[in-house]
Parts: sequence; C-alpha cells; structure tokens
Amino acid sequence: MRFASLIFLLALGANIGRGQAAAFVAKFAAENGLPMVQIAPGEFTMGDRDDGPPHSVTISRPFFLGATNVTQAQWTAVMGYNPSSFKGDTLPVESVSWDDAISYCKKLTERERAAGRLPPGWEFTLPTEAQWEYACRAGTTGDFAGDLDAMAWYAKNSGGTPHPVGTKQPNAWGLYDMHGNVAEWCADWYDSYPSGSITDPAGPASGALRVNRGGSWLVTEEFCRSAARWRNPHQFRDHFLGFRLALSPIR
Repeated sequence: MRFASLIFLLALGANIGRGQAAAFVAKFAAENGLPMVQIAPGEFTMGDRDDGPPHSVTISRPFFLGATNVTQAQWTAVMGYNPSSFKGDTLPVESVSWDDAISYCKKLTERERAAGRLPPGWEFTLPTEAQWEYACRAGTTGDFAGDLDAMAWYAKNSGGTPHPVGTKQPNAWGLYDMHGNVAEWCADWYDSYPSGSITDPAGPASGALRVNRGGSWLVTEEFCRSAARWRNPHQFRDHFLGFRLALSPIR
C-alpha cells in the first residue's frame, strides 16, 4: 500500500509540474511572442535508409518545443546584439554557434527563474536529437511530414535567403519550418546510432561535433528529410544555421 501511495504521489507531482509548465508557457508566449507546443510522450522509428540504422525510440516525458525558430527580435531582447547575416526582426536568428544557443537558453532560464515565473524542475534548453526528430515527424513515417514545398523554405523555393518564421504550413503538431528555412542545433554530441531500442537518448557524454537537424534555405530536398543529420563543431557559425527553443524537465 505504501508503494502504491508513493507511485500515486509521484504521478500527481508530475501532473502538477506539467500543469504549471503549461500555464507558464501560455503566459510566456503571450508576453514574448514565442509560442511553444506541448509534445506528448510516445514512440517512433528514428533514422532512415540514408541516416540509420532505423531504430525504435521512446520519448518518456512530455516537453515543450518552440512553434518556430528563435527570431532575431527574440534573440536580441535577451542577448542585446544581433549576429545574423540576413537582418530582419521576424527572420530566424542565424550565424549562431551551439555555444551561443546554449548561452541564450541559460540566460532565458535565469531571467524567468529570477522573476519567479519558471516552474521548479524545468529549464529552457535545446531539444535532444531524438526529441527533434520525434517532433518533426509528428506521427509520420515518410521522408517528410507533409508536402515539402508547402512546409519548407529550401533551395528550390527560397530565392537564396531565409524567410520570416511561420510563413509556411506547420506539421500536424503545429510546428513550423522543421524541414527548412534554417537548420537547427540540437543538444547532443554527434555519434552513430544504436542498433536496438532506446528510451530518451541524449547522445554521448562527450564528442567532437554537435548535431544539427532540419533543412535550410540553402539545401536541396534530400537534406530536408525528417531523418537527415548534420554535425559541426560547437563553435561553428554560418548563415544557414539557427535553433529552436525547448522547455524540458531538467536532465
């Protein structure tokens, strides 16, 4: 009976924590113009024929993911400068390194925590690679989560430049620009995939390169696939690379 009561209390605490996080996200979106989508736990097949092996992944905890890439206005409001090569408040921030993106996440976490708004046990961060692909697929299993031309700015239709965020169609979970506009940093160090099933993978403890995901205005169709993987040094910056904010339980 004591064990069952403990399980009930842990579940109740988790539900209260999720409720507090959801209420925070709604207010945060209204005040900062940065909507976030709650992503429920689930299972999916990660990887494909070109970036594999395909393997079963379980996402065991809910998290929140930015509906769009972080914009230049949102970046500047926190960091005080704009590093982007293509300027525009509603354009995605780019030319940011992994270190830069993590610094933004930490500063935002510290600001919201100091103001007493951020629920205990949660932090702004980058999505893991598994969280990113799970959210990008949004329940789909093919190369793309829908019609690529309708959903993504990429080499065929971008005119050689990024575009304001959220101007193409979202995927089924309400996430924009997952297949294009700018590629996105993920939290993980890059490594080869496991061959078996895994729960909540977060990459190796150390490495030489950080993961990038998503297509961009610069690349062709094959590099916009849900499973397509990129990697670069953590200090790398370029005009096709930005990031998307995640709100997750502290890892």
